[in-house]
Amino acid sequence: NKNANLSFFHLINFLTVAGWPKHMDDFIKVVETIELENYLLDPLAVVKGLRKAAGVDTPFIQHYLGYLSDDTEPHHLVIKPVDTGYITKVIKHRVTVLGVEEGVVLTADGTTVALSPLLLGIEAGLQSTPLGHVRGLYPLTLTKNLGLSFFHHAQSKLPASSSLGPGGCWDNVTAPQVFTLSGVASFATEALITGGMDGVIVGKHVAERTSRPLRLSGLLKEYYNHQLGIGGLDAAPALISQRRRTRFRKLANLPLLKRQIRRLLATYRRLDKDWKKEVKQKVERAKIEEIVNEGLKEFVHSYMDCPAIIPRCMWEAKPYRGIPTLLSLPLSFLFIHHTYEPSQPCLTFYQCSRDMRAMQRFHQDDRGWDDIGYSFVAGSDGYLYEGRGWHWQGAHTKGYNSKGYGVSFIGDYTSSIPSQSTMDLVRHQLAKCATDGVKLVSDFTIHGHRQLVSTSCPGDALYNKIKGWTQFGVRDEVTGVKL
Repeated sequence: NKNANLSFFHLINFLTVAGWPKHMDDFIKVVETIELENYLLDPLAVVKGLRKAAGVDTPFIQHYLGYLSDDTEPHHLVIKPVDTGYITKVIKHRVTVLGVEEGVVLTADGTTVALSPLLLGIEAGLQSTPLGHVRGLYPLTLTKNLGLSFFHHAQSKLPASSSLGPGGCWDNVTAPQVFTLSGVASFATEALITGGMDGVIVGKHVAERTSRPLRLSGLLKEYYNHQLGIGGLDAAPALISQRRRTRFRKLANLPLLKRQIRRLLATYRRLDKDWKKEVKQKVERAKIEEIVNEGLKEFVHSYMDCPAIIPRCMWEAKPYRGIPTLLSLPLSFLFIHHTYEPSQPCLTFYQCSRDMRAMQRFHQDDRGWDDIGYSFVAGSDGYLYEGRGWHWQGAHTKGYNSKGYGVSFIGDYTSSIPSQSTMDLVRHQLAKCATDGVKLVSDFTIHGHRQLVSTSCPGDALYNKIKGWTQFGVRDEVTGVKL
């Protein structure tokens, strides 16, 4: 009968949608299909249609982007039911009671992005004035989530670190389906922040282009699917996801973000009376300026000053064997290594992840160590990879593992050096992140592995390079004191 057929159709639709990977590449393929079926529509009509299909529309969004068109209008997006189910699943953001974050996708560079703020930023950029003014770019993409998170944190009196994030882990990196958060969700999860930063970057880009992009799918491919060549990031274009934090630092700064959040709060109060009442009753006495300043301090440190670090679960690390030893922070040294094997720089998330697994396997199975020895590892893909991390003692520099972090560059740097971007990732970004976060003392010392252990590590070329770094220390062989 008709009802049975309809129920069967919905079941097939649900199973089909549930089986589609939550990967940016798969989302782009769906967008390409929709574009082919709506070839007369421009990117603005497509992105609006996607948002409408996903049910992402609130008075706050309407304030900046206007009302969505009616389906009876001649230029509306036509989407097949099966595609509508998928679009809703990957665009509409929510966190379930089990801590599963929906409306997020894994990208080729190994980061997880919330699609809603990304697409809102692109829509705002496409809808901008000829002079390049983008109405609502920051509130739609980033500052609303940040502002709500800051104020919720202030009301709940949770530790400062809980005002943002957390990140999480995918059930399967190859065919991702379920993304589970690593802690209690704030109003600004890591995926929302990353998607928001991308929304600002790409939205600003399309607003400033002399000509609009021909296809939304092409714009997404340009940003998320760039293949690094032998020159790595040094030879790569500016508008790619691997340069996200560098690009965002050029667009935003602390004063700008403060202004944006102040404006956001004024607008949000007008549009949401319940929230206005809540803020007036609970937060007004707590000095709004102080709440914003404290929250932005954490945001700037975590997402602008610190480098992006790929967590262990994303490179599919094996569990630690035994009981780890907690470090006593802050530490005084940063020890520089090269991996030697793998001997070639890795240029993609998948290559670097494979190298990380190979090194962990060698360290655990061949050398009998509890885990991969390094604290962090620098790929040439624009990312650091978490080894033992900030808090656990490594096995990288015998006799000195409790005194400093061991950071290794993937590759053999006997006769060549890593790309400048890769070295800057460690020398400037990781170092600043560590000192500002009280993981390293402000006057920490950099040593090459060979200064402390009988080895050629970190290779002649890289060692000669780090000797010119400001924090490099020549070590007295008798006293062990930096000269």
